[in-house]
Amino acid sequence: MRILVRDNNVDQALRYLKKKLQQEGILREMRLREHYEKPSVKRAREKAEGIRRTRKLAQKKLNRELGIKVGKKPRPVFRPAPSATAD
Repeated sequence: MRILVRDNNVDQALRYLKKKLQQEGILREMRLREHYEKPSVKRAREKAEGIRRTRKLAQKKLNRELGIKVGKKPRPVFRPAPSATAD
């Protein structure tokens, strides 16, 4: 993997690198490999992940069929309180 640093902007390149690593799942795998995981714990974790993934896909499919739009909640609009000054 090669990340280009433009205009000596290392912070931007680091952000891009972290984003790429997270998208490819490398960071997650590194965290999992930091400590030994017993085979029984690994099986239980993988099974739970599979169940979670299956439920999530089923929920998405149901929402698509019912026409429910799921997305980010709209941000509340900031409206300042009316001033109570009497002229």
